[in-house]
Amino acid sequence: MGNDLESLAPQEAVDLYMDHREPELSEKTLENHRYRLKMFVEWCERESIYNLNDLSGRDLHRYRVWRHKDINTVTLRGQLATLRVFLEFCADIDGVEPGLREKVKLPNVEPDEEARDRLLDDDRAAKLLQYLETYRRASREHVIIAVLWHTGIRLGSLRALDLDDYESDGDESSIWIRHRPESGTPLKNGNAAERPISLDEKYADILDDYIRLHRPNVEDDYGRRPLLASEQGRLSDTQIRADVYQVTQPCVLSDCPHDRDIESCEYRSYGHYSECPSSLSPHSIRRGSLTHQLREGVPEEIVSGRCNVSRDVLDQHYDRRTDREKMEQRREFIEKLDL
Repeated sequence: MGNDLESLAPQEAVDLYMDHREPELSEKTLENHRYRLKMFVEWCERESIYNLNDLSGRDLHRYRVWRHKDINTVTLRGQLATLRVFLEFCADIDGVEPGLREKVKLPNVEPDEEARDRLLDDDRAAKLLQYLETYRRASREHVIIAVLWHTGIRLGSLRALDLDDYESDGDESSIWIRHRPESGTPLKNGNAAERPISLDEKYADILDDYIRLHRPNVEDDYGRRPLLASEQGRLSDTQIRADVYQVTQPCVLSDCPHDRDIESCEYRSYGHYSECPSSLSPHSIRRGSLTHQLREGVPEEIVSGRCNVSRDVLDQHYDRRTDREKMEQRREFIEKLDL
């Protein structure tokens, strides 16, 4: 190790890093960085590494192997990417050898594996809904994003909704999910997927305004009145996906993260929305919604029934809470019971 380094404890380094990044990162991103680096500090304590001056490439490899035992490859890549940025900061303040970040090897992630793990997170959802509320209030796109996020239903369930399936009653409003294969709107799980879903009043208000101001007065090919419609009738799956891909492009809310000129970017043209690397599918919103509900403390059995997903599938494919988050929620629950 070099002689110009100044002693730096892992937790002290994290505190300095967080102070440095606070002005430029959102609260949610800061929280993510804090958790990822907390795991690194815990590992350092476990391995009796009290001074980052002593950190080596071999240590970083061992940390990578240790973390991979508990998380998937996509999550590991994100956590190691944060660690690399952190180590670059540590090098800038003479806490580790310059170039040490390059010894953190990021795992390769297949595109389809990354897509399966992609979701609309809480922070992005809040910003997107606020944008729609402000600039595209009660538009078709607003309804699609709001209902998908609030209820966690599948695209097919959203498309199947008729005007009569919506019961407007303030804070007791609801939508009814119904299986109608004979008229073009089957549900994935058939009759077992039929159920009512409650709506918060603010989401009911969005639906009320959409129906009053923007919904075309049309019927579909079976004489039914679709809730989500164009002048040609019930929206297709493709049309709903296109709306979601378009409105979840990051340039809708801020600058393009891919250094493209927004005015000339071909991803902003109809038929190309999904090609944007950062746009999201309806299923990504469902995945984010289910994870959000679980993080907010909604019991798994409630999420399972509301979103028509088995507990096993919920745990395996949708729940993106870390083991630590689950533990802390269990702790809070037990403390409330005062056992």
